[in-house]
Amino acid sequence: MKQESSSRQPSPFSEASVQQGVLTNGLRIITDTVPFVKSVTLGIQIDAGSRDDPKESPGLAHFIEHALFKGTKRRTYIDIARNIEKHGGYLDAYTTKEQTCIYLRCLPEHLEPSFDLLSDLVCDPVFPPEEIEKEKEVVIEEISSVNDTPEELIFEEFDLRSFPRHPLGTPILGTEKSVEAFSDENLKNFMRQHYIPQKMLITATGMVHHDEIMLLGERFLGKLREPSGNQYVRQPFLAEDYTPFTLTLKKRVCQAQIVLGTAIARHDPLFYSLMVLNSMLGNGMSSLLNLELREKRGLAYNVYSSITFFDDLTAMNIYAGTDSNKTKVTLELIRELLQSDALKQPDPEEVLAAKRKLLGSHIMGMEKMTRRMSQTASDLSYFGRYIEPEEKTAALEAVTAEDIAEAATRMLHDAPYSTLVYKPGKQG
Repeated sequence: MKQESSSRQPSPFSEASVQQGVLTNGLRIITDTVPFVKSVTLGIQIDAGSRDDPKESPGLAHFIEHALFKGTKRRTYIDIARNIEKHGGYLDAYTTKEQTCIYLRCLPEHLEPSFDLLSDLVCDPVFPPEEIEKEKEVVIEEISSVNDTPEELIFEEFDLRSFPRHPLGTPILGTEKSVEAFSDENLKNFMRQHYIPQKMLITATGMVHHDEIMLLGERFLGKLREPSGNQYVRQPFLAEDYTPFTLTLKKRVCQAQIVLGTAIARHDPLFYSLMVLNSMLGNGMSSLLNLELREKRGLAYNVYSSITFFDDLTAMNIYAGTDSNKTKVTLELIRELLQSDALKQPDPEEVLAAKRKLLGSHIMGMEKMTRRMSQTASDLSYFGRYIEPEEKTAALEAVTAEDIAEAATRMLHDAPYSTLVYKPGKQG
């Protein structure tokens, strides 16, 4: 009888090769060669997000992300769209509180024209007035979409009230008024400050060769230069920039929306412990929040926690959507859980399960090239260096129940948390 042969699937780690380099103008490049994929994911990360918006122009970093697609010295917006799609690729971008990323995916045989296109967007945009005015309307519609989505809106307002005197509280999209006021000079000034080699990173992931990416980078991005004069310095976060609050507002919603959260200064020794803490608390079906509020009590369809590591602070949030009449009991249960022995004296088996959940998510995520690209960029932005997957795995596996208890004390008890509730009703 003929035996069927089975071949082991390649690990997303073992056959990959990560290399780094620097162009003559100081722009950093990192390549992550993954030989078992048949595509290239190419990104340009800019170390500038909504916290870097000028005080009088909230939403500017995000708007520039849109405006780059409206035309360059060599391409119209139609050319930009067609140049990538005629080769079977796609182009996209996103803006966060601290970063902007312009990226594309393409086939290896189309890498050179794709690199040319991507670099053209960030080196030579022209911001055609008619197209910019139309794009303002597009972004205003995006703002309206957030306003019509309570789960998104409540997080935006939570940040605004938590950090009222700091740019981290600024909505990423800005406001309708600020978007309408953006001028050509606003866009160009921001780019002169932030779209510079010192603040940019090229990431190439997939079927790539490091030497080829270095050559293409020098060819297409080597002309970028640092500006003369004083350089921009990001406003640091201080303890007094966080303002604890408790507030209930009437909104045109069908169910109550609840967000609890807090923020502490960055503390790297707790980085992996905080990740595991968040996994235990509100990440997945077996998380404490999901089991207590959804499975045991039927109080919420959607309940979770999230943690965000900014340059100089760490923020944790808890979200739940529930019937308006059940808001009080839901809040009480969340607060009881935050004070419970499940976090103060966590069961080692629960800690182990949370770590395995994170490790599984990390390994499966490394099989997605856009996730892989963004994770590489995040490592360099946050830690200043690329973190090998094996190092991350070892750090997560080393987290103990005692570490979780310390992280919970620091994150959930040492810093006061805030509460924002939207309840159905007529807005005041």
